[in-house]
Amino acid sequence: MDKTVIFAVAGSGKTTHIVNSLSCEKRSLVVTYTIANYENLHRKILQKFSGVWPKNVVLMRYFSFLYSFCYKPFLADDIKARGIIYECNQNRYARQNEKNYYLTKNGYLYSNRISLLLDVAHAIGDVQDRISKYFDELIIDEVQDFAGRDFSFLEKLMDTNVDQLFVGDFYQHTFDTSRDGNVNGKLFESKTRYEKRFTDKGFVCDNTSLTYSWRCSLDVCQFITDNLGIPIYSNRGEADNTRIMLLNDPEQIKQVITDSDTVKLHYQKGALFGDNHYNWGEMKGEDKYQDVCIYLNKTSAKAYKTGKLSMLKPATRNKLYVAITRAHGNVYFVNE
Repeated sequence: MDKTVIFAVAGSGKTTHIVNSLSCEKRSLVVTYTIANYENLHRKILQKFSGVWPKNVVLMRYFSFLYSFCYKPFLADDIKARGIIYECNQNRYARQNEKNYYLTKNGYLYSNRISLLLDVAHAIGDVQDRISKYFDELIIDEVQDFAGRDFSFLEKLMDTNVDQLFVGDFYQHTFDTSRDGNVNGKLFESKTRYEKRFTDKGFVCDNTSLTYSWRCSLDVCQFITDNLGIPIYSNRGEADNTRIMLLNDPEQIKQVITDSDTVKLHYQKGALFGDNHYNWGEMKGEDKYQDVCIYLNKTSAKAYKTGKLSMLKPATRNKLYVAITRAHGNVYFVNE
């Protein structure tokens, strides 16, 4: 039984690697989190199999997997739910042995407690058996987004008797599948400790296969390595140079921010600025932009000026990493 987690970098071909590993001989369950990655996987799987979806491959978004594959077959009769609500339970007096800890008054499951419900209801073994009955391998995409109760649930799934391939980018941890108090609150403080959670479950940690980006140029990769402290390398040649620079000249700034082909990325509230404006972190999974203009807020602008971008809070640094690595071409910084 092979169990591997690949720690990749942005633009290194995570989706392609997963799709290339699929075949008509293996029954594969592929689970991912964001809509963008689900759509990318769906499109590339269809391409690989000449436009016909393979009967032996099941692709699911995480909460569909959690609700339809794990909860409904084993707990739906005893704990009747109408669906999922993506909010936290505000009832501080609810206890784990009570239904209102997991369900709203209207009968919706709190998304951040479904995995815990499966555990306390002793359904984890049933889920493991169901996976091994119908599939030969479990593939988890965007593994870095599993957090809170869901990472504890994932650790239990690691004991399932099937081949397992997990792929993710530790430094693209910008979203959480769920949060619930301080559960796994320090999970992403140390990559070394994070890796140990996998090796303790018999996984091999692969830090070399997907460390070269096809998307980002040598200049962009070198900037990220030197300034954000995130090691990333480029598969592109030395002659394929691009620019990564802070704009100060008003005419240059005007030219870039009025260019409809250049995507503009903000720390927050990007949508308020109109079309083609987004937030840094929400661009994860996007691979269609040539040039990128990144608006630096007060904190990040100061860090850029003093050479301390790597000292930003991990969540902020990771979102900036996501923003920079959307670019196939040039990266422009503008002081907000």
